Amino acid sequence: METGSKNFIEQIIDKDLAEGVYDHVCTRFPPEPNGYLHIGHAKAVLLNYGLAKEYGGQFNMRFDDTNPTKERSEFVESIKEDIRWLGADWGDHLYFASNYFPQMYEAAVKLIRKGKAYVCDLTAEEIREYRGTLTEPGKESPYRNRSVEENLDLFERMKNGEFPDGSRVLRAKIDMASPNINMRDPVIYRVAHMSHQNTGDNWCIYPMYDFAHPIEDAIEGVTHSICTLEFEDHRPLYDWVVRELEYPHPPKQIEFAKLYLTNVVTGKRYIKKLVEEGAVDGWDDPRLVSIAALRRRGFTPESIQRFVELCGVSKAQSSVDYAMLEYCIREDLKLKRSRVMAVLRPVKLIIDNYPEGQVEELTVPNNTENESLGSRTVPFSRELYIEREDFMEEPPKKYFRMFPGNEVRLMNAYFVKCTGCEKDEQGNVTVVHGTYDPASKGGNSPDGRKVKGTIHWVSAAQAVKAECRLYENLIDESKGVYNEDGSMNLNPNSLTVLKECYVEPGLQGAGAYDSFQFVRNGFFCVDARDSRPEALVFNRIVSLKSSFRLPAAKADGRS
Repeated sequence: METGSKNFIEQIIDKDLAEGVYDHVCTRFPPEPNGYLHIGHAKAVLLNYGLAKEYGGQFNMRFDDTNPTKERSEFVESIKEDIRWLGADWGDHLYFASNYFPQMYEAAVKLIRKGKAYVCDLTAEEIREYRGTLTEPGKESPYRNRSVEENLDLFERMKNGEFPDGSRVLRAKIDMASPNINMRDPVIYRVAHMSHQNTGDNWCIYPMYDFAHPIEDAIEGVTHSICTLEFEDHRPLYDWVVRELEYPHPPKQIEFAKLYLTNVVTGKRYIKKLVEEGAVDGWDDPRLVSIAALRRRGFTPESIQRFVELCGVSKAQSSVDYAMLEYCIREDLKLKRSRVMAVLRPVKLIIDNYPEGQVEELTVPNNTENESLGSRTVPFSRELYIEREDFMEEPPKKYFRMFPGNEVRLMNAYFVKCTGCEKDEQGNVTVVHGTYDPASKGGNSPDGRKVKGTIHWVSAAQAVKAECRLYENLIDESKGVYNEDGSMNLNPNSLTVLKECYVEPGLQGAGAYDSFQFVRNGFFCVDARDSRPEALVFNRIVSLKSSFRLPAAKADGRS
């Protein structure tokens, strides 16, 4: 790869290696286990793992589990599963920040001994008042000039559980007049008598993220600590911590722009709210863009890898059209999956001149664009299911499907002419009738006559009943994601459940995550949670067509 085509992070790494700042590369992905990962995290995972792989370096998987108020073992396990699925391999390098609590405590003691940290008795509200504003400097805490001995004694007593929650904190002593508010004596330890998902009840004081994170990176030998832009203003504190603690090879923090999708809920706290309020059926609800939800819906690791690649890496914040993610899954599946027939809104078609009781096995290609996928046999009989929308008694102009007197092609089978229909007392069509041309087997007429309409079907007697779930955006795109009061504009039609669908009998054995292209209806995946061999459930991954077009530069491989 030429230097000119490298992103700005690669250029920084190249410079560091050339100048001997580091002689290797070590990156990490450090999620807090307080929720499931989403599509934005996928970019961070693949970026960090990709850089380590590109430079022959090391990739660390580390849980930043320093906040027991929100963290759960469930989230730890889901994150590990998601990252493995995305294709990032941490090997033997799985770490927990909580395992470094002894080193972090000693680091805090070291700062106290250097006169760089003190125990403060101000309340959280008072600390905020003393901090100042963007235009006014803060003022010093009345406890800022405690002696080293007193601070050591108080901090040890904090550790030993002598003080209630919120009564005391440990603060770094930096500069209350700093233009960067993060440097105005930030809190680095707090009292919290809570059980931790990894360390149990061993600790009742916990380090703050901005103090813990640089220590974790330094302990693990991370060279390039890559994070998103909201941490740019925290970088001076990151550098202060590693400098004051005198680590011999301090890591370097580099920030890049987050991945934002248009009209999609990505923030963990918003997804959590949707889950807790029952607006979705869990963190893996296929309407969400958590990694678990995308996997359950039928997205592939390759499609997400391609999406992240197309998004690129930059310093500039921008939003990506959700349609690009859909484009990536279509491109990934279209040549890999069998194209099968499934009828989602069925009406029965009876071919009156077809022999009763006869069943033919027709050989059909699995994918007309990829012959290597081979072929399969599909049963054909007198009674079929077709899509209800493929018949109209009084059609408009340019409607080429079934209506009385019109001839259509049954896909891979025969020409059939519609002769009429049956209706119930409410006037609803219950059965469509037609006659077939035995000489048109395979969908071609020996006399050369043409038909304009081709429709799919399944044989009624052998068809497998299934449930199909059709998804739209969870957000009402016409109104935007959030209202002024912070509530979300949810789309009431984000899920349509069709319980009377019929699929080819060959799909009977389909298992969790198996995916197919349902002819004319889209790409579908077997639901991993609710589907059973005796009661198949399919999730629509994406429709077949979109108005989205990839820019020429990206289509040519230039990001």
